[in-house]
Amino acid sequence: TYKLDEEEWQMIKELYNILEVLKDATLFFSHSTTNLANVIPSMDIINDCLTTAAINPELPLAICTSAGLAKKTLNRYYSQTDESETYCIAMILHPRYKLQYFKKAGWLPEWIDTAKDVLHTQFELNYADI
Repeated sequence: TYKLDEEEWQMIKELYNILEVLKDATLFFSHSTTNLANVIPSMDIINDCLTTAAINPELPLAICTSAGLAKKTLNRYYSQTDESETYCIAMILHPRYKLQYFKKAGWLPEWIDTAKDVLHTQFELNYADI
């Protein structure tokens, strides 16, 4: 028969918890009120969820492996935000985040300095003469 046993139902529940974070992010970014400054914090939330699942010894190996692969895919997209200064500038200029977000997220001081330099450079190039 094709009836799920208790272990399979438990695996579905565990997988549901991970997938719910992805669903929430999808719905969040589907609203017209979202902005660019929310991309990195949302990716950080997803990353934390996937990291926790990937290394959780209480979860079935299939879920840990799946979470690890999903994290690898997320990191590929996350690294692309480094190629666009716009994300960094949006984060720094956002009243809720500013540089404090990077500090709380554990960014290295040199990365934070680079973020500041990006903002200052763009300001000098585009707005200093206004």
